[in-house]
Amino acid sequence: QGILERLDAGEIVIGDGGFVFALEKRGYVKAGPWTPEATVEHPEAVRQLHREFLRAGSNVLQTFTFYASEDKLENRGNYVAEKISCQKVNEAACDIAREVANEGDALVAGGVSQTPSYLSCKDKAEVKAAFRKQLDVFMKKNVDFLIAEYFEHVEEAVWAVEVLKESGKPVAATMCIGPEGDMHGVPPGQCAVQLVKAGASIVGVNCHFDPDTSLETVKLMKEGLQAAKLKAHLMSQPLAYHTPDCGKQGFIDLPEFPFGLEPRIVTRWDIQKYARKAYDLGIRYIGGCCGFEPYHVRAIAEELGPERGFLPEASEKHGSWGNSLSMHTKPWVRARARKEYWENLRPASGRPYCPSMSKPDGWGVTKGARELMQQKEATSEQQLKELFQKRKF
Repeated sequence: QGILERLDAGEIVIGDGGFVFALEKRGYVKAGPWTPEATVEHPEAVRQLHREFLRAGSNVLQTFTFYASEDKLENRGNYVAEKISCQKVNEAACDIAREVANEGDALVAGGVSQTPSYLSCKDKAEVKAAFRKQLDVFMKKNVDFLIAEYFEHVEEAVWAVEVLKESGKPVAATMCIGPEGDMHGVPPGQCAVQLVKAGASIVGVNCHFDPDTSLETVKLMKEGLQAAKLKAHLMSQPLAYHTPDCGKQGFIDLPEFPFGLEPRIVTRWDIQKYARKAYDLGIRYIGGCCGFEPYHVRAIAEELGPERGFLPEASEKHGSWGNSLSMHTKPWVRARARKEYWENLRPASGRPYCPSMSKPDGWGVTKGARELMQQKEATSEQQLKELFQKRKF
């Protein structure tokens, strides 16, 4: 069954997790550009992560094509467009995802994301051409459906949906926004309306915000669609970090981004609570984004196991709510083998001199700002000096 057949039948579809952060930690992705050349340079690493998400319960494997548009692959000195090519990166991503999906009952989704061209105020035709180049590969490789994900501006997201709809395949669209709306101030409800009118059958959010904030945003999207008398399936793929102190632009404004976020990682029990809240809100496509590891995906599958009627393969090595701790040698650890313990735990960070909240940078720049104008050349020393002057300790 395809994605819409599954959702129309009321099935719960579990997405996968975050690739760029997971593979950066493993040494296969460079922080900064966050581009997916690992599909060509280290296919075994990409394949293994897909396989772990599948084993944890993912019903959808997204092609590792985040930031794989040609303009991104040649942005600020990136060598990938010239030395590997946009086509090869996208083709390899599709091949790897399909190979692993065929090992289980998973669908393959081809994904596009926001572009440097849009941020640099290129025209609609040029931005759409970047999406279309990726779409050509997705069609050649016959992915099952398409996702326009990680968009800060609904205008660009709509352009992406319009291009992806040319395929005739189902289209999902998720924005990396919070309750305040997109970077131009368009509210979440209106964003959802525009995406559905453009042709998206599934709408929601991904990345930039934690599970609770993301669900608040999807709720606003749902209300907007109801007010407009439009129907669409709902989707949520948040961060696996606690971000209650985020500003409008989400976790990239936090001073810990990207190398100091580990103290904010959500627990598997946090994700079980998220999965239940998402389900109760009416969301049936539930997954994760940056920071989401396979054990987080497994937590979604385990929480919703009663509704789905089965558990993932990875649950063979994981007792429900810690009950496998009954096998531990230490009695005080065996005493933790129960839901009540983990459900009520308030985890400590172990960092006595650190604050629980941060002050976001919040520079307030978006499309059209000088600092966001992109370039093929590497960032110069002078450009860095200007930024260092602006961001003083």
